[in-house]
This record gives sequence, C-alpha cells and structure tokens, in this order.
Amino acid sequence: MTDAGRVVFLSYASQDAEAAQKICEALRAAGVEVFLDQSALRGGDAWDQKIRREIQDCALFIPVISAHTALRHEGYFRLEWDLADQRTHMIARSRAFVVPVCLDATTEVAADVPESFKRVQWTRLAGGETPPAFVERIKRLVSPELSQEPTGTARAAARIAAAPTTSKPVPAFWRSKAVLVATIAVLVVALGCLAVNQLVLSKRGAFNPPPHSIAVLPFANMSGDKEQEYFSDGLTEELLNSLAAINGLQVAARTSAFSFKGTNTDIGTIAHKLNVGAVLEGSVRRSANTIRITAQLINAVTGFHLWSKTYDRDLGDVLKLQTEIATAVASALKVTLLGDVAAKVELGGTGNPAAFDAYLRGARAYSSIRDSKDLPAALAAYTEAIRLDPHYALAFAGRSIALSGAAGEAATPAAVREGFDKAQADARQALSLAPDLAQAHSALAAVAENGTLDFTQANDEYERALALAPGNAQILRFSGVFAAYMGHFDTGIAAARRAVVLDPLARNSHGVLALALYVARRYEEAVAAWAEVIRLDPEFKSSYANRGLSFYGLGDLERARASCETKPDDWGSQLCLALIYDKLRQHPDAEAELAKMKVALGDAAAYQYATIYAQWGNRGQALEWLETAWRLRDPGLEQLKTDALLDSLRKEPRFQAIERELKFP
Repeated sequence: MTDAGRVVFLSYASQDAEAAQKICEALRAAGVEVFLDQSALRGGDAWDQKIRREIQDCALFIPVISAHTALRHEGYFRLEWDLADQRTHMIARSRAFVVPVCLDATTEVAADVPESFKRVQWTRLAGGETPPAFVERIKRLVSPELSQEPTGTARAAARIAAAPTTSKPVPAFWRSKAVLVATIAVLVVALGCLAVNQLVLSKRGAFNPPPHSIAVLPFANMSGDKEQEYFSDGLTEELLNSLAAINGLQVAARTSAFSFKGTNTDIGTIAHKLNVGAVLEGSVRRSANTIRITAQLINAVTGFHLWSKTYDRDLGDVLKLQTEIATAVASALKVTLLGDVAAKVELGGTGNPAAFDAYLRGARAYSSIRDSKDLPAALAAYTEAIRLDPHYALAFAGRSIALSGAAGEAATPAAVREGFDKAQADARQALSLAPDLAQAHSALAAVAENGTLDFTQANDEYERALALAPGNAQILRFSGVFAAYMGHFDTGIAAARRAVVLDPLARNSHGVLALALYVARRYEEAVAAWAEVIRLDPEFKSSYANRGLSFYGLGDLERARASCETKPDDWGSQLCLALIYDKLRQHPDAEAELAKMKVALGDAAAYQYATIYAQWGNRGQALEWLETAWRLRDPGLEQLKTDALLDSLRKEPRFQAIERELKFP
C-alpha cells in the first residue's frame, strides 16, 4: 500500500517517540505506509517543505496526544497540527482525515488541540499499545474502496457491534445499578445521532455544544412523600456517575445539574448554561406496591426527543423491577455495550437494597454540607451502609472522604490525627475491596496529601484516580489544588478549568480555579475567579478572605481589607486582616485578629500562624511555628513549597530542613 495518497502521517511530541513507534510498527506490519519523522529531518526550509508536502499528500493524519503535548506550548508537532487543521477546511466533512490518538487520560479541553480535532472521535491507545481493531480501521480508511465510513446511527451501531464482548453474565445483584447501565446503552446510541445534528446546526451559527455532552437533571419525586426525595435524587446522581464513566461522554457534574431543581427552567436555557447538547430528565414514583420510572432524552439543540421510556408495574420491590428492565434493554442491545460498561458502573457496589438506600442518604447528606457540624449525619448514614454490607467499597470511600473533610476542620491536633487515621483505614479497605475504584484512590490521595503528608503517594493516587475517572469533577478539583501546591501550576490550572467545564455552576469548581491561580501568583485572575465564587454563593465565607489575600498579593491593601472585613468571624478573614492591618500600621488590630485565631484554633493552625509572623517580619516566631506545624503534621504544610507568604524564610536553614523532610515530589 505505497501508492501516492495512501500514506499515514504520524505526528507526535518527542517525549512520546516510543509510543509513536509502537503505533507505527503495528500499522507497517499490516502493510500501511507510515511517515514517521524520527529526527532525520531538522528545522529550516528543507524541514518545512518536506513536512508541508507530506501533510498535503497523506491519506490520514494521526496526531498523537498526551499529557506531554498538553504541557508543551511550542514544538514542531504544533506546526504539523496546524497544517493538518488547515487542510481539513478543504476536505469534505464526510471524508475521514484526522484520526486523533490519545495515549492517556488527557481530555479534549486540557489537550489544547485545533478545533477540527475535536469534531471527530478520539481513540485511546494507552502507551501506544495498538490493538488489531485499530489497525483494521486505519486500513479501511486508507483503502479507496473502503474509505467511506458509516455516519449517524449506522456509525453508532457499528461501534456497538464492534465493541468487545464478555462471557460474564450481567450481574443482577445490584438491580438499581443495572437499570442505569441499560439506560446508558440506549443513551449512547441516541447521542450518536445527536452529534450529527449538532454538526449541521453549527454551520448555521446555532448553539454548538461539545459532541456527546449531556446533563442529567434530578428526577422528579412523584411518590407523594417529600421524605423520599433522597431516593429519586440518589438514583439521578448514580445515573450521572455511570454516564461519566463512559469514555467519550462529557457529563455535566452534579452541582450544576442539580442547581436547576425546582426552577422550571426550560431545557434550552439549561443546555446553554451547562454547554451540553442533550438533557436527560425523568421521574420516580415509589410506593409500597407500585414503582414507575420515566426517563426521556432531549436534543437540546433541536428540542426534539431522542428517546423516552416509561417502566410501570405493580410490585413491592423497586430493585426487582429495575432488574427486569435492565434485562429487557440488555437483550435488545445484545448485551455488548451493557457488558462493557457494567464492570465500571457496578464496581464497588452492593447487593443489599437497604445498604444502597443508606448510601444514598449518606451521599445526599454529604453533598448538602455547609460546615463541619453537618458531617455527623453523612458519617452516620455511610456507617449504616457499611454495617449492612461490610463489602460495600463505595460506602467506605464515601466515609473516608467525609472523615478527611472533618479531620481538616478539627479543633485539636489529636482530633486531626484521629480523623485522618480513620479516613486512611476506610480508603485502604475500599481499595482492598475494589482496586480499580477511582473514588477509593482519590480518598487515599486526600489522606496522603493532608494526613500523612506523603506527597509522592498523593500524586500517584491522584494520577490513578484521574486515569480511572477522567470526567469526575470532584477528583479534578482535588487533584488540581494538589498539583498547584506542588508547583505544577499549568497542570493544576488545567484540571481546575476542566472541572469548571464539567461543573460550571458549582462554587467549588470556580473556587479551585481561583485557588490554583492564587498559588501560581496570577493574582488578577484569581480575584476575578473569586468574584465568580461569590456571585454563585454570597454566603460562602472563606471566598471573601481568599479574595482579600489575592488583593493583598497585588498590593491593593484597601480592597483587601474591604473584602476580608465582609465576614470577620471567619478564621480565614482573621488571618487576612492580621496581615493587612500590620501593613497599614495598625499592629494592635493585627495582634487582636491573631489572638482570635489562637483562641478558636489553638495549635491546629500552627502553619497559618507561621505565615502571619513571616509577613510581620518576625522570622524567629515564624520558624518556631513552622517547626510546631511539622511536629504536629499540620495539613497546611502541603502549601509550604509554593506559599508566597513564606518567601522571606526560604533561605533560612531551619526552613530548608523542614522542606527537605517533607520530600516534595
């Protein structure tokens, strides 16, 4: 296959040379001619002419995308990508030309690729390992007689038919999960049609959300009992999480999707605010003898229904009905997609209906927390789920994350240590039960980050969690803040921006972005991001303190003071005011703010006291409090590597000794 126009151009960053070579060898072994620049060419006119000619003449262009390309803002591969992008404007959209290959969990937003690369389906080849199915697809695309791929529903059906099958029967033990998987199977086929509609409408300048993007609105509770609302909300969230586990789907996260609950906002407005192309909504009616579940998927671009189904039967067990529905849908879909997705969706789940019910109550309670006094209800429900099913990995992971949150707010060092010890035990138990559960890896990362201060382990666990669940907004938020504190500013900000894309109406997403920008010392951008947090939730106290610290970084003391004086009872505002008043030569007022913190927090805020004394110019006191923080394993120490408030101490031997002990990766 060496005739003109049959060549595949493989474009990659130098760090991905080994993976690109694997792909090249697999294609060449099948008789596909591949152009792979292995540094035989160099920059300059000759390079430019050769590359332009090859890209102009090639049959397919395969950009190799990874975390390496995302982090490189310059490189020859970017010139190649631009040249390929330019050529797409002269090629009919029905013809395949760009075939993006991603080597890891890098998302389309984080990848920083030309727009034409986002209009086509990506193939993920971990580390460049190239399966025969991919090679066969490339052979078809470069063969003149087979170059036309099916489009629309035919293409979606072809993908389903080609998906790997499994001899393992569909598990029936977690019935509430099984119906969700069945629903997902139908949605993916429907969303294949949606992508085509979006492409047509985008040419007219209409609303053009990302392909295969969806929001799941909270299913209405039709049971006549408001106390049952946690059940309908819980089922909705489980469906949302299940959809997010599917590669290729962009799912709006819970906080944003649930923000429209009870508002009667029209579907078009919701879709525009969340930037999604489809919306799933439904209802649940639950009683002693009857269960009715209704679901409908709407194309948010056209307003047409893509799919709808009502499940209705008299019986006393909702889980049994859901199993019957799942079985029927699985049969219609030949189980192919269902079997592939079920392993992810049901991972870490339970076969105990009462445990599942308790878990939903715990998740509802935790998602509603505003401060530490709300934690006991969530912990009690998770504990009840674990009591009912000691093998419930998701419940262990959920309780671990809640315990880490409580430990971070504990009033004494002993309470901090106890909380993190319990959180670590739960995270390890979750991993022993379900080693590939992303939430369990994230839970262990949180303990390593804030509890044991093992930053290398935290980094590894976050990377594993992201690889398993790249579309999980919560994991993106946690890992984004951590990356920024570790000095990986671009990575942290990219993760935060991706969380904002997935959860655009969530205060926490914008807060993480603002914090990552602040840590990177991009103070003006941080101020703007904190303003968005305040707009979304004016009662969230710490955002005023953090905005004040951003103004402080800019040297704008008056606006910093105004922001921090807004919620003066918050300890973060007290820290901020202790810094500002000192700079305004109101040192007695600064001392008074520090005293308030010490009364409320004791030694648990040792790290924060060190930052205050450092800014006051009292290096001796600052270093003493840092040493206390190290002795107590203060969670604040994760900020030490990048904290601008400690810059005056960085040349001090005592500071450097602590930094060495922390072993930042």
